Amino acid sequence: MNQGPALSLDDIELAAERIHSFAHHTPVLTSSGINRMAGAQLYFKCENFQKAGAFKFRGACNAVLALDREVTEAGVATHSSGNFAQALSLAARIRRVPAYIVMPENATPAKKAAVEEYGGNITLCEPTLEAREEMLAEVRKRTDAVFIHPYNNELVIAGQGTAALELLREIDELDTIVAPVGGGGLVSGTALAVAGLSEDTRVIGVEPSGADDARRSLEAGRIIPSENPRTIADGLLTSLGDNTFSIIRAFVERIVTVDDTYIVRAMRLLWERMKIVVEPSAAVTLGAILQGTLDVMGERVGIILSGGNVDLDAIPWLG
Repeated sequence: MNQGPALSLDDIELAAERIHSFAHHTPVLTSSGINRMAGAQLYFKCENFQKAGAFKFRGACNAVLALDREVTEAGVATHSSGNFAQALSLAARIRRVPAYIVMPENATPAKKAAVEEYGGNITLCEPTLEAREEMLAEVRKRTDAVFIHPYNNELVIAGQGTAALELLREIDELDTIVAPVGGGGLVSGTALAVAGLSEDTRVIGVEPSGADDARRSLEAGRIIPSENPRTIADGLLTSLGDNTFSIIRAFVERIVTVDDTYIVRAMRLLWERMKIVVEPSAAVTLGAILQGTLDVMGERVGIILSGGNVDLDAIPWLG
C-alpha cells in the first residue's frame, strides 16, 4: 500500500458484515444547545458507547475475525498503552485465542485492569517505542502470536471505517465529517468510507496542538515522527503509519489543531449538556470548533466521538 491506498469502500462494507454480530451500532446524538454555540448542525457518532469503550474495537474485531484460524491459533499480539490493548483483548476472547499485549510500565492501573478483565496477557516494558517493539519481538518469538498493528494494518483501517459507514447511512447530506488523528486509523478509514459513499463530503482531521505531527506531515508531504508530544489527549500521541498517511494524503482535506484548554472545555461541555462520558482524545473535534480553528458555520457536520475510557481519578476540571 506504500504506492497509494489499496483499500476501498468494498473492504469497509465487508468489515461491517464481518463484525455485525459483535460490535455495537452506536447511536448518533444531537444537542440543540451545542448546535447554537457552533452555528451548525452537529451529529455526534458516539463510539464512546462501543464495546471496550472506543471505536478501536471495530478494527481489532475485523482483523482478528478475518484471519485464518491456523494463523490466529497461537494468539494475537500488539503493543498499546490503552484503547487498542483493550479492543484486541476482547476481540481475541470472542475468537477464543490468546491476546498478548505489550504495555508501557507507566500505563494507568485502570487501563491495565481493563486489559486483564478482557483476558489479555500483559507484558510491561519501558515507556518508549523502541522498548515496546523490542518486547513485542520477544513475546512473538516466545508465543508465535501474529502481530496486529494498532492502526497501520489494512484490516484494522477497514474496521475503523465502519463507524463513518454507519453515520453516512443514517444522516444524509453531511457537508463535513470530523475525526481525531493519532496514528491515523480512524480518520483514514473515515476518509475511505466518505470517498466511496459521499464524495461531496469533506473529511477533516483534528489533533492536539502539542502533538501536531500529522498536520506537519500532511503539509510536508512526508511522515514527520511525533517527538515529545505534550497533551491531555493521551490517545493521540502516536505518529502516522505509511498506510494511514497515504490514505490521508489522498482523501483528507486538511488537519487542524486544538489547544488543550479547548479540549477540556469541549469534554466538559459534552458531559454536562449531552450527559455522555468522553475522553480527551474524543473531545478534540468539538474543541476545534469551539476554538475556531475549524470553521463549520452553517454546515451539517458529522463528528466521531472516538471513545469514553476516562480515568475517573484524573478528571481534568477536578484537578
